[in-house]
Amino acid sequence: MGATSLPSTASNKPVIRSSSRVGFAIAAAACLWVLAAGQLFIPRLGVENDEAVFANSLFRDDAAYYQIGRLPLMVTSYAGTLKTWIYAPIFRLFGTGPRALREPTLIAAALAVWLFFLLLRRVAGMRAAVLGAWLLAVDSDYLLTSVYDWGPVALQHLLLVGGVLLAIRFAQTRGLGALAGAFFLMGLAMWEKALAVWLLSGVAFAAAVVYGRRLLRLFTWRRAAVAALGFCLGALPLIVFNAHSNLETFRKNAVQDTIPVSAKAAYLLTAAKGGALFGYFTPDDWQTPSPRRPVSVLEKASAFVSRAAGHPRRSGLLFLVAAALLAAPFAGQRAIRAILFCAIVFAVAWTEMAVNANTGGSIHHTILLWPLPQAIVAISLSAASFRLGRWGLPALAVAVAVPLCAGALVTNEYRAEMARNGGTAGWTPALFSLTNYMESHPAEYIFCMDWGIHNTLLLASRGGLKLYIGTDPVRTDRIPNADDMRDIRWMAERPDAEFIGHTPENEFFRGANERFVAAAAQIGYRKAPVGAVSDGFGRKIFEVYRLERE
Repeated sequence: MGATSLPSTASNKPVIRSSSRVGFAIAAAACLWVLAAGQLFIPRLGVENDEAVFANSLFRDDAAYYQIGRLPLMVTSYAGTLKTWIYAPIFRLFGTGPRALREPTLIAAALAVWLFFLLLRRVAGMRAAVLGAWLLAVDSDYLLTSVYDWGPVALQHLLLVGGVLLAIRFAQTRGLGALAGAFFLMGLAMWEKALAVWLLSGVAFAAAVVYGRRLLRLFTWRRAAVAALGFCLGALPLIVFNAHSNLETFRKNAVQDTIPVSAKAAYLLTAAKGGALFGYFTPDDWQTPSPRRPVSVLEKASAFVSRAAGHPRRSGLLFLVAAALLAAPFAGQRAIRAILFCAIVFAVAWTEMAVNANTGGSIHHTILLWPLPQAIVAISLSAASFRLGRWGLPALAVAVAVPLCAGALVTNEYRAEMARNGGTAGWTPALFSLTNYMESHPAEYIFCMDWGIHNTLLLASRGGLKLYIGTDPVRTDRIPNADDMRDIRWMAERPDAEFIGHTPENEFFRGANERFVAAAAQIGYRKAPVGAVSDGFGRKIFEVYRLERE
């Protein structure tokens, strides 16, 4: 290792840098935990609108937000089509069912845990690396936001952790290949989702503050050129889009929010406690007319553990972070620097999302800060444990055992609730019944009269249904004008047209169906119900109807 290598933490004992087969095996077990636990969730819920939107351009030539010829480059003004490109061969080979959709993101989550382990091993040693890998693996919010990748976040974690790992490798070995690879992955992360700028700016600022002198010793113009070229190659589609759109990514999305930062800080604390997704994926018991009793051995075991544990909804991550910060002064100078680095990255990234409009107040943004809390805990507690000599490892095991078990129990609680109560309207398994019905009774025109129907049906049917978005003329922010009425007339007059909406209690655009039917009545049409689709838990989710002359 050169003189400019990033530091080991805690003590100067060689054991910090040892490559133990046992350590590698335990870290591999953490990755296997992610893969195994994820299997329990893959088939449980239907597909959510934002989970499906990346695939639109695979089934519609004009569905991409930005494309060159027939090559889709952007899904939205800030999200690229990297995931679309990855999934094109997967969907061709395996279809578009839940497993084809979710297994790749679950694998990405497991790989990110492994890369996080390798990163911590380089920076803080084997003990911290193993602890960090398991802290991330048992985090229920990390697991579920990766399995149900509506953020999307799975590729963000993989690319950013991989990029930082290669950057550290370059700092330790000065290899230009590692430098180019690091910045290429960071550029890919920016293209995949431009919100990666939060973490990347945090990393840059923290590196300058904590390791500024070492970075200056590493600087040469040749290395700067290699880094810039790697980044630009990774982010090339995003760069091309913004060159053609006058920096639309930044003009449209870098907007100051009017929501108080204190409200987003309160949400951050909620997310750090774990269990931030309860009530989002699955309705509560009182919202489920016909809860399902556990049938399989796994379901019965999950329900038993849930009852025995008292239906836990919080993990111990927040308490571990507090303990890690209190223990940091005892961890040693090198560990303190690494902890300070992670804390600065966290603070910068969270501040940027907190002040920006429409970000920082939901889990699919907050989870992008992971695995920084896990890194802080792993580096601090493992380094401090060496101060206790031979009692350090047992003391560390006792300190983290309860929070690790709590994380696993919260994951089980999600699983038990999904089996018992099904999914909310946005995640309803009724989507698959709706798809089967529409495919068996094809219509020439199918109008989706609420948010969350078009994209999911397009994916589930592999583009086989003739779908149209029908909500534009009946938006909630205006009374239908002359142009709207013209569109409504056109929709009503289509031969063999069917309309799909959520039932009133499940609507996202409240009253969209009612406004449309009322407007159609003004031009001589009335609603003719075709049927309703239930979710199997006593809830009617979708309604299908036609329009006929009065």
